[in-house]
Amino acid sequence: MLTIDIGPLALSTAHVLLMISLLLAIFTGWYVGRRSAVNPEKQLFRLLLVALLVARLAFVAVYFEHYRDQPWQALDIRDGGFIAWPGLLAALLLGAWQAWRTQAIRKPLACALAVGVLSWGLGSLTLQGLEQGTRLPPLSFRDINGTTVALEDYVGKPVIVNLWASWCPPCRREMPVLAEAQRDNLELTLLFVNQGEGQGVVNQYLDAEALGLDNVLLDSGGRMGQHVGSMALPSTLFYDAEGRQVGSHLGELSRASLAHALEVLKKAH
Repeated sequence: MLTIDIGPLALSTAHVLLMISLLLAIFTGWYVGRRSAVNPEKQLFRLLLVALLVARLAFVAVYFEHYRDQPWQALDIRDGGFIAWPGLLAALLLGAWQAWRTQAIRKPLACALAVGVLSWGLGSLTLQGLEQGTRLPPLSFRDINGTTVALEDYVGKPVIVNLWASWCPPCRREMPVLAEAQRDNLELTLLFVNQGEGQGVVNQYLDAEALGLDNVLLDSGGRMGQHVGSMALPSTLFYDAEGRQVGSHLGELSRASLAHALEVLKKAH
């Protein structure tokens, strides 16, 4: 499941896990420090911001070549480009320094950090395990020529499935990035599974944008999104050559975040 739906609002499962872990840490810090009237809530929020900042800077440093021509794109965190472990390490070191400086918050802050990090870590491992136990769905769709194709027909090479719609601005923004990846990675198969639109609308968009996309499939009923548990667009799923899901990305892909995802996919292959 990529998203948790609350009415019309679709929240990333990973983001929900992070918020739950933060709330558990805040509650733990308050509970442990309540007798001495010490609450490390401010410190916890500060540590979270530091962790996110360092995780983002680490990602930008590793994939700097993709930001060199447009450095301001490094500020656009919507591409989901973070490397978790440097941020986690920075937060733990800063937390240890804060606890050393202020004796009163040592125990509540240490307990809060332990609960928050453990809940986030165990939750992330669980989500990763569930994700990697998922296979390419046994679904069939029509392509833009009207031919029916089954997703399982593409097993044998790594497969990237992009769920998109022409009315979706981030889908449109990431299409040139995906089209470029399709041209540059012939060992991969990219499937562009349109969600909920008719053939005429899709053909009109493809003709207007002249992206030269291959493997455009029509999912007028949105069955693929329902099957993988994502009501948000764009969503991109990564499968190895045997059809096992090895990763996913909710939201717009930048060249940097796609490069990171392709590295993971090629290692799995």
